[in-house]
Amino acid sequence: MTSQTTVKDRGPAGGRGPASARTGLRGHPWLTLFAVAIGVMMVTLDGTIVAVANPAIQKDLGASLADVQWITNGYLLALAVSLITAGKLGDRFGHRQTFLIGIAGFAVSSAVIGLSTGVELVIGFRVAQGLFGALLMPAALGLLRATFPAEKLNMAIGIWGMVIGASTAAGPIVGGLLVEHVNWQSVFFINVPVGIIALAFGLVILLDHRAENAPRSFDVPGVLLLSGAMFSLIWALIKAAEWGWGDSRTLLFLAASVILFVLFAVWETKVSEPLIPLGMFRSVPLSAGTVLMVLMAFAFMGGLFFVTFYLQNVHGMSPVDSGLHLLPLTGMMIIGSPLAGAAITKVGPRVPLVSGMVATAVACFGMARLTPDTATLTMSIWFALLGLGLAPVMVGATEVIVGNAPLELSGVAGGLQQAAMQVGGSLGTAVLGAVMAGTVSDSFGDNWIKAQLPPLTPEQLDLAEKGVQVGIAPVPEGVPAEVAQAITTVAHDTFVSGMSTAFTVAGVVAVLAAVVACFTKRGDNAPAGAGAAHI
Repeated sequence: MTSQTTVKDRGPAGGRGPASARTGLRGHPWLTLFAVAIGVMMVTLDGTIVAVANPAIQKDLGASLADVQWITNGYLLALAVSLITAGKLGDRFGHRQTFLIGIAGFAVSSAVIGLSTGVELVIGFRVAQGLFGALLMPAALGLLRATFPAEKLNMAIGIWGMVIGASTAAGPIVGGLLVEHVNWQSVFFINVPVGIIALAFGLVILLDHRAENAPRSFDVPGVLLLSGAMFSLIWALIKAAEWGWGDSRTLLFLAASVILFVLFAVWETKVSEPLIPLGMFRSVPLSAGTVLMVLMAFAFMGGLFFVTFYLQNVHGMSPVDSGLHLLPLTGMMIIGSPLAGAAITKVGPRVPLVSGMVATAVACFGMARLTPDTATLTMSIWFALLGLGLAPVMVGATEVIVGNAPLELSGVAGGLQQAAMQVGGSLGTAVLGAVMAGTVSDSFGDNWIKAQLPPLTPEQLDLAEKGVQVGIAPVPEGVPAEVAQAITTVAHDTFVSGMSTAFTVAGVVAVLAAVVACFTKRGDNAPAGAGAAHI
């Protein structure tokens, strides 16, 4: 499938002119990448920085555990549900406009959260952050797709991935320093100056590219059906650990998601301008890239979920120290992303993607061998290999999805890429969390008895197991030091056993992803972008 889409360039007042007529800063590809990167950095930094602030928010606002969970879940739900619709908005009304609205809304929402005196307001504007973040992220990819020519697009996406890696790495470190030395509000206030800078650069530099055959209408029933399906799926995955996979509520939401996805697919075949033209998925590389993104996020986010607990609760590190220990992972992603972009430009995405997922699988199997006493050097080797494996996958799968979609659907493709990551990450966290819970339930009681520790009542055992699932040793106050040490050993050994099983499953998923990567190829719809003359 090839595309002969013509691109029209619109200035800030909506005027149109040929690419060759543009002069100065506006529309310059590399400056566009710089402007987009600032906004992406703000959203990505926020994704990891807030987790560090949650305990301080809980204490300062007197929030319950459920409230704190909603601070995270509200953002995640709003983001995941809105990504594809937000991408379509960019295709319909222009990626420049949606990007700038996303930047401004995200910064304002952050400021309101920082000024909040009640947890309800924090939760409400975290949802708003998710909605504005959903506008921003697909628009960023849409702008890059329309601005860069095919031979430069992979390098641009590589640098985009480098910014995401650097922001992810900085989040826990910056968040820990701000919470420790300033307050939790500063974690949100930091987005305000970043947002102002991003907005200023965006207004000056970004040029709105609009495809000739961009959609002219909006598929409202499709939006409602897809939003309901995504909400039901993500909500079921979020709550599965609490409710249980066999619980009627979990099954009800999963069934609702399946029904709504089917109704959505049927509706999309009947509407003249669908939200997601299902013909997109006739492209085997695009479909493979989407599945690959889900599997990659499953292995990466699902496995990494336990690494934080391993570092902080088993090794006793502070959030800042644990962030520093993860620098080999994020550092290799930062270094590897632009290198992967260059390699993919030369040899195509298939070899780098397969190699990346094989490296990811090896790293997962290596991390399955971690023990409570594993040295920093050994951990760093596996973390670095994981980052090295993920870099080409983040860049290559993104290019495969966006590059194999028609230009007029670049926003939808960007939303699809981001939504695939969200679904994969939620699925990985839920499934591997269930693996951890099952391992702890099967072995903790027996390990406790073998250590000849005082017997626990069923209620005490259930409470202890919940702590062990995140690496916390259930040591009562006032027990002798030798007993406390025995309890800690049992808890940490049990947790590491569960983590080992979880990483083994993640490694198997990564192997499956390597097989899927064999079906990818360079984008068929990646003609020179409108900004090619500037390069």
